[in-house]
Amino acid sequence: MTYLLDVNVLLAAIWENHPHHERTFRWLAERQIAVCPLTELGFRCISTHPKAIHAPMARAWELLQTFLTERQAGRISDELPARDARPQQSDQVTDVYLATLADHHGMKLATLDEKIRHPAVVRVDHLKPAG
Repeated sequence: MTYLLDVNVLLAAIWENHPHHERTFRWLAERQIAVCPLTELGFRCISTHPKAIHAPMARAWELLQTFLTERQAGRISDELPARDARPQQSDQVTDVYLATLADHHGMKLATLDEKIRHPAVVRVDHLKPAG
């Protein structure tokens, strides 16, 4: 199984000072992972935002690329039309799109978010570490 990583999983896995870094990093071991443009951009946006991590843009990009290379991450396009996702509320728009995109590619969306309700969603702490 390949897991499309939600932005929150990327943040937790890459930033060592993230409160869920250890468990997320361990969970990802030996798993096939993928990202899409939306999750890569989300990581960069939050990592560089002054009210969040506030890292320099180049540093965020470097850490993301190193992580993806080391993990041999796949990349998928986000060619799925936005209308194909069916969120019920405004705060579900991106989450439901990513879950629908993962399902479209035969993947699961790996997330730390407890609120996403979609058959293609897997909470990172609900699966045992691989290996």
